[in-house]
Amino acid sequence: MSDDDCAAPVPRKIRNDKGGVRFYRPRSSAPPFTAIVHRRGFMFGVAASACTAALGLGSKAQAAGGAAQPPPNATQPDFDFAEIELNARADDLLPEGYERQILIRWGDPLFADAPGFDANDQSPERARRQFGYNNDYTSFIPLPFGSRSSDRGLLVVNHEYPLPHLMFPGLAQDRVAEDITSAQVDVTIASCGHSIVELRRNGARWEVDLASRYNRRITADTPIRISGPAAGHPMMRTQADPTGRLVLGTHDNCNGGITPWGTILICEEGSAEFFAGNVEEHPDRAHMERNHYESSPAGRYGWARFHNRFDFNDSPNEPNRFEWVVEIDPLAPEEPPVKRTALGRFAHEGAHCALAADGRVVVYLGDDWEFEYCYRFVSARRFDPADRAANRDLLDHGILSVARFEADGTVSWLPLIWGEGPLTPANGFADQGTVLLHTRRAADLLGATPMDSPEGYEPSPVTGHVFIALTGNEGRQPDQVDAANPRSANAHGHMLELIPPRVDGKPDHAAERFEWRVFMLCGDPESPTDGATFPEGTSREGWFVEPDNFGFDPAGRMWLCSDGPGIRQHDGLWAMHVSGTKAGLPRLFYSAPAGAECCSPAFTPDGRTLFLSIQHPSAGASSIDTAASRWPDFDADTPPRPAVIAIRRKDGNAVGGA
Repeated sequence: MSDDDCAAPVPRKIRNDKGGVRFYRPRSSAPPFTAIVHRRGFMFGVAASACTAALGLGSKAQAAGGAAQPPPNATQPDFDFAEIELNARADDLLPEGYERQILIRWGDPLFADAPGFDANDQSPERARRQFGYNNDYTSFIPLPFGSRSSDRGLLVVNHEYPLPHLMFPGLAQDRVAEDITSAQVDVTIASCGHSIVELRRNGARWEVDLASRYNRRITADTPIRISGPAAGHPMMRTQADPTGRLVLGTHDNCNGGITPWGTILICEEGSAEFFAGNVEEHPDRAHMERNHYESSPAGRYGWARFHNRFDFNDSPNEPNRFEWVVEIDPLAPEEPPVKRTALGRFAHEGAHCALAADGRVVVYLGDDWEFEYCYRFVSARRFDPADRAANRDLLDHGILSVARFEADGTVSWLPLIWGEGPLTPANGFADQGTVLLHTRRAADLLGATPMDSPEGYEPSPVTGHVFIALTGNEGRQPDQVDAANPRSANAHGHMLELIPPRVDGKPDHAAERFEWRVFMLCGDPESPTDGATFPEGTSREGWFVEPDNFGFDPAGRMWLCSDGPGIRQHDGLWAMHVSGTKAGLPRLFYSAPAGAECCSPAFTPDGRTLFLSIQHPSAGASSIDTAASRWPDFDADTPPRPAVIAIRRKDGNAVGGA
């Protein structure tokens, strides 16, 4: 990296995230691209001679081996719920005929001997035995493992970040880092991480089994093993851990995924806001700046005031031990979590798995930041469905690749392998561990396509096509527009559809080249300047902006959450088909409470329960006293509390219709 690359230009304010502001440093300008956009189903391209290729329908795309259209599908039933209105209410809103249960809230006990929640009596000891704060990734693992049980299972939930001013009475948002106490910092550290809790269905209600051996809390100070090519690397060693193989904790856990062998992949989306220090005084300033660290005397949450390891001038390598994918075995609560460094270091939004045609495991990984990249990991060994233990370290060996989206409608996967291409000692890469610690810089050198904040990123169980939700990028300039990111100043976001080639009728997720196309451009369909491409028939409530994470129900229909609130000033959950004549036609199903974001829709195998995380209710309030909603308790003495809800139809049938 040259001295010019290290110079910090005037930063541009991009978007509000977690109550704060993100900045980007422009690194590259993509070739100019002129988009011709019509409503979905018509042409989109760079020029008349290439318009079919830009939709993935041209001869090059066909030569890559993929089907130009989704395979026929008759298993996606129509939705049968009446679409609701998107309203910024103190309470949430569901369609008629549905009900929701508050399943578990921040501070609720996870163990039979754990204390209940008391906003005025919080301690790290209590928090380590209670459900954590700001739940994002959510999934349901049936018990017994491998069964299709919809009556008993494990709820697995990430806890992304704290909002101390909405956790502690008397604390103001603009004074958190300065005024938070040592005891309060330790509570926030104990409130991040992950929760695992066993659920049992009792009639129409779900019950938390506080006596379950599987219940578990992982926090920002839980010992975690480091494995893979970067384990023991000099950049991973600290005074507290000279081996570079054991780190305390995980935080900023956003979305995640489940492996074919039933372990959980939780994703560290970033760590810059948890650290403090002066970037100019860091011994590797270029590395810190490339990974979006900024100078701050105390960090966003004040952790560095009381724990030196969060001061990156005092402990320069400690940040390198975060921003990884962490694997947890929910069936073995005695086993420590493991940070799998073969999956790269960047702001992981999710880690969704698929199987290649030959049985190798593929993990799709998005870097949730403006102008960052889409990745794919392919394991070296095949998944063994007959021997769960044989898959234990499968994610330590394989190839991480980054996506380059071509204007001809194909996407190339560029492998990040030490010694190949520019990834050599001449460019500062001493070994594979260095490549993975510098994943973003390696992707820069390979010429990957800078994206508009990749968030949800997973394959459809019906078509095998891979969908990517890009939340937006207001900093994209007209000369940085390209085929896969066709709008400058993209405030509303869009979605892509990747089409792997098929082998023996199955999608080959390990293929070197896919087809791709734009699935939708988000925004107001009635606004000529938005250029939205929702299908005809989209209602006034059906369109959305800033698509975030999504999931699929047992029928293969997509359920998508927004993360804005953007021009709609509120977030919700939309449902849509992914193939057929109604593909991409969204219907609003759920409206979150004021200030909240709904996350990670997850279903029981029978489709009769939808689990949904509701995080940061009343976000934007300056303190508990100014909260717009005390959801879900609506108690004047209780702050707003993130929670997981269970949604069911009152008649007991499948959510959304079957």
